[in-house]
Amino acid sequence: MEAEYMAASHGAMEAIWLRLLLEDIGLVQLEATPLRCDNQGCLALAKNPKHHARTKHIDIQHYFIREKIEMGVIDMMYCETKDKLADLLTKALVKERHNILSKALGLIAN
Repeated sequence: MEAEYMAASHGAMEAIWLRLLLEDIGLVQLEATPLRCDNQGCLALAKNPKHHARTKHIDIQHYFIREKIEMGVIDMMYCETKDKLADLLTKALVKERHNILSKALGLIAN
């Protein structure tokens, strides 16, 4: 859960940077940027401001994601593991799963 939470925090930082870049060129995003996560514990920690004793070792810099969720800048939502397209780039997959994700990303023709 800790690793997923830290990765979500870094993803939120990148999303905020991209929002600011788009704003600079005149494309203002009014709605929250969706950030999908397949870890229920990570989602609970990000959305619940209560401090948990088991998470006291997570650096304070990663808790800013809660603030961004409350402000409506980031919207964290659950994404089932089977629906994560990034697995193609981050995991070793069996051939069938590799082909499915490649097609979903548009890397190979249907």
